[in-house]
Amino acid sequence: MTAPRVLIYVQHLLGIGHLARVSRIAAALARDAFDVTVITGGLPVPGFPGPDVKAVTLPAVVASNAGFSGLADANGNPVDEDFLHRRRDLLLETFHAVRPNIVIIEAFPFGRRQMRFELLPLLDAIAAASPRPKLVTSVRDILQERSKPGRDEETVALIKAHFDHVLVHGDPDFVTLPETFPLAAEIAGKIIYTGLVAAPVPALPAESFDIVVSAGGGAVGLDLIRAALEAARISSHHGRWCLITGPNLPDADFAALARGTPGNISLVRFRKDFPSLLRGAALSISQAGYNTVCDVLRAQCRSILVPFTAGGETEQTVRANRLAELGLAVALPENGLTGHLLGETIKASLAQPKPGAHRLDLNGAERTATLLRDML
Repeated sequence: MTAPRVLIYVQHLLGIGHLARVSRIAAALARDAFDVTVITGGLPVPGFPGPDVKAVTLPAVVASNAGFSGLADANGNPVDEDFLHRRRDLLLETFHAVRPNIVIIEAFPFGRRQMRFELLPLLDAIAAASPRPKLVTSVRDILQERSKPGRDEETVALIKAHFDHVLVHGDPDFVTLPETFPLAAEIAGKIIYTGLVAAPVPALPAESFDIVVSAGGGAVGLDLIRAALEAARISSHHGRWCLITGPNLPDADFAALARGTPGNISLVRFRKDFPSLLRGAALSISQAGYNTVCDVLRAQCRSILVPFTAGGETEQTVRANRLAELGLAVALPENGLTGHLLGETIKASLAQPKPGAHRLDLNGAERTATLLRDML
């Protein structure tokens, strides 16, 4: 028998969280003998989407601002119609070449409205295909609140018209889709929870740090890194610190941070062994992105979360507050964050015992593979 073919579309616009989660799912599908092709549309990130999957790269677009209100090319220039048409045509060519049994579209139509220029034609191509592949949307557990009327209704209409299933990568004992998507009842028959998509339990680290600070992709984490660096300078805790700025932090900002960094601090852009570092750390300090939180939960590490809120973002705040309610993290606001406030919170956090075992389901990648086989 030939391996079932899965085509996955993912567009990361600002951070790398969407790409990282899809890469974990793609790896689990490959381990389960699926033939996996991942189409990416953002800036290239080393190591993603990972080995054992085929990768197709569309001409890259990024968010032109933190509010996601426009698209720019890799050089920061606004994109034109010819650019968008090239992307659309390559996407459709890939679909017809792969002839997938299942298509997974990450985020859309719950998010990524900016990509309708290529995704609506893809939906039409899927509908016209014979045989028609199964079509699912893949979304994280907590969605961004909608501020414009009619958007949720538009999402429901597209799901009813085109999608077979909605895969929610979360644990319903932690948060359910209706909590952040008010019209979930209208598509309840299509919703399937997979569990949180966490990486496997990592190996013990080859290098140990007491405190690990991370800013995700780095596009929006500069203030957090600055506050952590100041906290390290004034802290009474003199252990080893690792500050991971993310690959997308501008070069000038990285150079400014590096000047005068104390000797007990390692300042780096990226650590591929980040999950392992958390296993050996006394404390993690980070934003509250989906993948970072999954790594923290897997490591059962003390955690201070500073959720990203620029541009009206609400998703990370919901996640951080829910984890704080469960006693699995301490949440601090992004606005008003200072080295002194962070230093005091570090001192209090280190005085507490590490979180005990929790019951949150972290095996969403493997569960997704099982669910796709059942669909076929």
